[in-house]
Amino acid sequence: NYLKKHHLVSSMSRRGNCWDNAVIESFHSNLKTEEFQYSKFNSMTNFNVVSKIDDYMYHYNENRIQEKLGYLTPKEFGMMAA
Repeated sequence: NYLKKHHLVSSMSRRGNCWDNAVIESFHSNLKTEEFQYSKFNSMTNFNVVSKIDDYMYHYNENRIQEKLGYLTPKEFGMMAA
């Protein structure tokens, strides 16, 4: 099948457990509202979209403070937890 052919592994949440994807769903919500809210995708190339996502992920982990992490960035919080 397609996944095996391309050496990919499928990942699905457990049945009846919506919390399995809560973290990534929250991230996607932030990405859409903070980075793409006013973007017109039909005028963007794939490279532009990927570049915007890469830039946002860097900003999210390196610069964006989060209240639930004690007003630290994810990187700072991870360094403290290590």
